[in-house]
Amino acid sequence: MNKIYFLFIIVALFCNCSKTTQPNDPIPAHETIEIQSKSVNEKRIINVWTPEGYSQSKDSLPVMYMADGGIKEDFPHIANTFAKLIQSKKIPPMILVGIENTERRRDLSGVTEVEKDKEVAPVVGGSEKFRAFISDELFPEIEKKYRTSGKKGILGESLSGLFVMETFFLEPELFDYYIAFDPSLWWNDHYLVKTAKEHLTKIPAGSEKKLWFAGSSATDISPYTNELAEILKTDNRTNLKWNYADEPKEQHTTIFRATKEKALIWTLGNE
Repeated sequence: MNKIYFLFIIVALFCNCSKTTQPNDPIPAHETIEIQSKSVNEKRIINVWTPEGYSQSKDSLPVMYMADGGIKEDFPHIANTFAKLIQSKKIPPMILVGIENTERRRDLSGVTEVEKDKEVAPVVGGSEKFRAFISDELFPEIEKKYRTSGKKGILGESLSGLFVMETFFLEPELFDYYIAFDPSLWWNDHYLVKTAKEHLTKIPAGSEKKLWFAGSSATDISPYTNELAEILKTDNRTNLKWNYADEPKEQHTTIFRATKEKALIWTLGNE
């Protein structure tokens, strides 16, 4: 019985919960492109939102990437939030690139030595190949089709948040901005938290990174987001600006929408 309960909790946390517990969002005008990926050996659907006036402007813009970026996933509500914040001048104009899921748990999870982790899906541990798809195939395609400034960010919630944090620690040079809502840091016996101090030393010198992350009341997540915040407090790294939003009144299913505006404003508002 305990094993069944554990699997129920893990599956709930690994699902893209925000889309199942919230009303449908208006689908904003956007473009959809397809990439036949060699890295993940399948066709990937990409949704791209550009801010109002983009087609009449010659400006080059930063790009925010997101997994869970399908039209039936989180892309609509994040694109609508970008439009609102840009219109009110709380953040500068940006391009939003959403990557639609195929096998979500495979792509967004790293390797694990914990057997119970391996029970959540038929295939896990594909984050390295998914990251290669983003850096080697998606980046060049977006830079070819759109006017980009070279500045990049990535955001995600839950398992997508784990992918954001894993990318920050393992390949920090890929993005300038990292935003993670309730990241599943318990994965692989909270490996990313246990090795955080070691990986923080690998942030490229001379480049400034921004990290914003939030933790809800989820008892298997908040201890590790809190622990990571304590580690960052003592690190005092000059090329990293970070902010932790401890949100004990929010649940795992509510924190994304509850905190997305302040995450974007803190991360992008003074750019």
